[in-house]
Amino acid sequence: MRQKPTVLAREIVATSRLFCVEQVQLRFANGAERTYERLVGRGAGYGAVMVVAMLDSEHAVLVEEYCGGTDAYELSLPKGLIEPGEDVLAAAERELKEEAGFGARQLEHLTELSLSPGYMSQKIQVVLATDLYEERLEGDEPEPMRVDKINLRELAGLAQNPQFSEGRALAALYLARDLLSQRGVFQA
Repeated sequence: MRQKPTVLAREIVATSRLFCVEQVQLRFANGAERTYERLVGRGAGYGAVMVVAMLDSEHAVLVEEYCGGTDAYELSLPKGLIEPGEDVLAAAERELKEEAGFGARQLEHLTELSLSPGYMSQKIQVVLATDLYEERLEGDEPEPMRVDKINLRELAGLAQNPQFSEGRALAALYLARDLLSQRGVFQA
């Protein structure tokens, strides 16, 4: 196993309401020194959750929301922050109800994914939700989200959709598809 670099110095060089930019000076085992910058979350860092909600054995729920990072309306999976004192599965069900208007009788944690480990510390928990029922909770979204769906057989096409660009969501959909296929629930 490779030896991690030695941290020579750390400094917060910028802050916003949601993020801090941390500058980290490192020395690698071969003597090379570099300065890295990374986004780190502010506050307690309870994490985030993303939900692959299955309407039936083939179709997953997508939601459309305005995304400030791309300055566009994008399709993705229901997701959001985990609130203080909330566990991953409870957060997944709450976000699913707030963003898509569904609850789930079955929730299963699949994995944890990072967005961009080269410069961000944040990770997201991926949850599979099945046996859905209609139920809506009031959320903090500034406008209602449009709810759509994707057939798990069409994931390659989804990746080509100009309104869909979130790599974590695509990875989560492929993971759920493969798991459901292994279980004999989805026939590829």
